[in-house]
Amino acid sequence: MLLEVIATTLQDALIAEECGADRIELITAITEGGLTPSIGLIDRVTQRVQIPVNVMIRPHSRTFVTDNEDLETMLEDITRIQTTGAAGIVLGPLTPKGAIDESVLRQLLDAAGSLDVTYHRAFDEVSDQLAAYDVLRRYPQISRILTSGGSAPALQSIPQIRRLVERSKQGGPRILAGYGLTPEGIISFIEETGVDEVHFGSSIREGRTGLGLIDKPALRALAESLHK
Repeated sequence: MLLEVIATTLQDALIAEECGADRIELITAITEGGLTPSIGLIDRVTQRVQIPVNVMIRPHSRTFVTDNEDLETMLEDITRIQTTGAAGIVLGPLTPKGAIDESVLRQLLDAAGSLDVTYHRAFDEVSDQLAAYDVLRRYPQISRILTSGGSAPALQSIPQIRRLVERSKQGGPRILAGYGLTPEGIISFIEETGVDEVHFGSSIREGRTGLGLIDKPALRALAESLHK
C-alpha cells in the first residue's frame, strides 16, 4: 500500500518522510484545496527528502477552468519545476461544462515531459466519472487519479471508488483515494474498495485541521498499519 501525504512546508515534508510516507504532494494554501508552491520551497523540499515529491499545478482556487493566462502560468510553473528534483506534478483542467479539458491537458502533458502526472480532485466535479476515466486513460503520462469518488468524502463513496478501481484494472491510471480518509477506518476502506494508493491531509495533523502540524505519532501509526 502506498501512502501519499500532503506537505505545505519543508518541516511537513521532513516529518512525512521520517514517519513513513511513501510520497509527498507538495502544495500551498491547503485550506483552498491546494495551490502551486513557490519554486524556492520546491527546491528545498526536493533537496532534503528522498521520497518522491509531486507538485501541485494550480494557479488559483476560483475554478478548475483554465483561461489563456492561467495556461501560460501553469506552463511556466511546469518548466521551472523541471529544473528541480520533483518527481511529478498534479493537475486537473476542466471545461466550463465540467468535462476533462483535453485541449489544455494535452498542452500541460507536452510541457511535463517525463514528469509523473496525477490528475487531481477536479475529477470529483465531472458529471460522469466513468466516462471521464475513459478520457484520461487515453493519456499514458497520467499515472493516477486522486478522487473521493465524487463530492462526498471518500468513506461515503466506497461503491463508486470500487467501480473506478475495477475500471482501472482494464488499463489506465491507478486510483489514489483521498479526501475524508481517517486512520481509524482505512483498513476496511482499502479492503472494500481495492485501492492500492491512499492520500492523507488533515486527519493526520494536530487538531485534524489543515493548518495543524503533522501529528508524528498518528502518521507513524498509520504508515505502520499500511505497510504491514
